[in-house]
Amino acid sequence: MLEEPRNAWIALEDGTIQQGILLGAHGTTGGELCFNTSMTGYQEIFTDPSYYGQLMMMTYPHIGNYGVSGRDDEARHPMVAGVIVKSYSRDYSNPNADSSLDEYLQRHKITGVTGIDTRTLVRHIRTKGVMNAVVSSEISDPEKLVEKAKSWAEMEGLELASRATRAEAQTISSDGSTKVAVIDYGIKQSILNNFVLRGCTLRIFPAKSSFEEINEWNPDGFFLSNGPGDPRAVTYTFDTVKQIMKDGRPVFGICMGHQLMALSQGLNVKKMFVGHRGANQPVKNLDTGLVEITTQNHGFTVDDAGLSSDIAEISHINLNDETIEGIRFTNANAFSVQYHPEASPGPHDSAYLFDNFIYLIHKS
Repeated sequence: MLEEPRNAWIALEDGTIQQGILLGAHGTTGGELCFNTSMTGYQEIFTDPSYYGQLMMMTYPHIGNYGVSGRDDEARHPMVAGVIVKSYSRDYSNPNADSSLDEYLQRHKITGVTGIDTRTLVRHIRTKGVMNAVVSSEISDPEKLVEKAKSWAEMEGLELASRATRAEAQTISSDGSTKVAVIDYGIKQSILNNFVLRGCTLRIFPAKSSFEEINEWNPDGFFLSNGPGDPRAVTYTFDTVKQIMKDGRPVFGICMGHQLMALSQGLNVKKMFVGHRGANQPVKNLDTGLVEITTQNHGFTVDDAGLSSDIAEISHINLNDETIEGIRFTNANAFSVQYHPEASPGPHDSAYLFDNFIYLIHKS
């Protein structure tokens, strides 16, 4: 016998409230309200460590229609604080699925809400800017909901990489001889898979590892991963990144890693009015003139103010808002991009960046 649906609410800190139906675990949760425009890959999105502590609202209306499968997790458990969808599909048609999305969220104690007018909320955020919100099946009083949303911790200034990284270093071996040191600020499994498929042996280091610890493994190159929170607050890694950048061996960074590399060279990083999150972001490669459709997940960006050619050159730009999407450093053997070349989920237009990095290693 099916249980009677339980009401749930989402409340934004500016007083906006909508009522829906509980999805996942009974409770109250909150965080910065983000939206993702991907049509598929909700499980990969919910388990992406870069979303740690955020409320994830999917713009695609039908979510849950292919269930969840353990092999699609990007981390060992969901990283989002909560889930907001328009229409949850309780029936799923995927022979490889382990369970429904609702059961999965309940198992991991993630509270969500369905039956929400996500189109209205997305337009609201795009007009007003990102803000905090709460999702609750416990609190129905509008004033208490809004007050709770107002009191939730701001993402700006928040250091979260230490919560998303691994506890100790780990080696993943392959048949190849190329050794890549990976600094884990909240890395996705698909990124590691891409390196292994290209014959790399990886040593994955926790976010707080020193350069001396990393260098002791004698890697051929360094990869700085994605991760959650404000990169300007990850002060414990600044010296390590500076030493990596001046070492001379090839360096490749994405998302958080990209921002930390820029900060290490005196460039600025700023919080965006509305972040880029989805699998359909158009990026122009200024070297080739080609446009790549990319998968992105970030609320901070490198500021072009103060960028000079003796430090770095812009290699990629976003065609929606002309923000920096890629940098080629002229003072170091390094390059970085703001988006996810592993594209899980999403298109694979940018997979060549892994090949470019390995080419640099073999050339050095």
